[in-house]
Amino acid sequence: MLLVPAWLIMGAAAFALIRLIPGDPAAVLLGMEATPQAVAELRARLGLDQPLPVQFVLWLTRVTQGELGRSFFLGQPVLDAILSRLPVTLSLTAAALACAVLIGVPIGIRAATRPNSPSDLGAMAAAVVGLSVPDFALGLGLIVLFGVSLQWLPVSGYVPLSRSPAGFVQHLILPALALGMPQGALIARITRSSMLEALGADYVRTARAKGLAEPAVVGWHALRNTLIHVLTVVGSVAVVLLGGAFVVETVFNLPGLGNLVVMAVKRRDYPLVQGCLLLISTVVIVVNLVVDVLYAYLDPQIRYG
Repeated sequence: MLLVPAWLIMGAAAFALIRLIPGDPAAVLLGMEATPQAVAELRARLGLDQPLPVQFVLWLTRVTQGELGRSFFLGQPVLDAILSRLPVTLSLTAAALACAVLIGVPIGIRAATRPNSPSDLGAMAAAVVGLSVPDFALGLGLIVLFGVSLQWLPVSGYVPLSRSPAGFVQHLILPALALGMPQGALIARITRSSMLEALGADYVRTARAKGLAEPAVVGWHALRNTLIHVLTVVGSVAVVLLGGAFVVETVFNLPGLGNLVVMAVKRRDYPLVQGCLLLISTVVIVVNLVVDVLYAYLDPQIRYG
């Protein structure tokens, strides 16, 4: 139900924001030596001479027909340009999300089962530091350590999975760590606080009184009831990672949507920027929808009418 209004709002925001940036796409496309007449003719050919409300309605009409327009500079349909870069960004986001979950959840569980112990205090201190470090700074540090000093992993580029699975994994390790580790710190903090609350609940004390082994109490009773809180933050993290992937792609020179959007903004490629932002908003809405559906699966008390 919210998909269409969200699309409209995001489309209008993308349409307006990119046009607030100084610069004329026609002048950028033709270069500094272009004559005013040539610029005016190109603006007319691109439809930029029409009033902004007319341009927005025409663009929105094409979107409803499944067409995002044609890139000014690439000379190809926007949808084709996006689809050619989308696998890189989705691969990086998925790898970073897996990294964040695999780091954050076990650390949070271990810290909660040993409250106020050295491991708990150390993990939470590390989580605070992890949340304070920007992903691009962490990426640069990983490049210096593992790429330049130790020379264990490549520091830039991308290899498709179909070409070389090993190369695909090697080129994604450092970007995924740079993007996922700060969010893993957030997941660790949320997991710890939720687990502490669950471990102090009556049903956990009852399970222990019945003589259940501690791993069963922690894994089956406490963790199962903690998952809904963890799922909430994981859904938010997935959205944050999708946006953070743009910065990390630039640091590691990955040919994903991040580099595409940066290039499009620099060149004032209106259709390309609008198409990318519209796609991102769609992915965000779908992620939130999936999280809502999983709520009902994890908690039988939640039902949607």
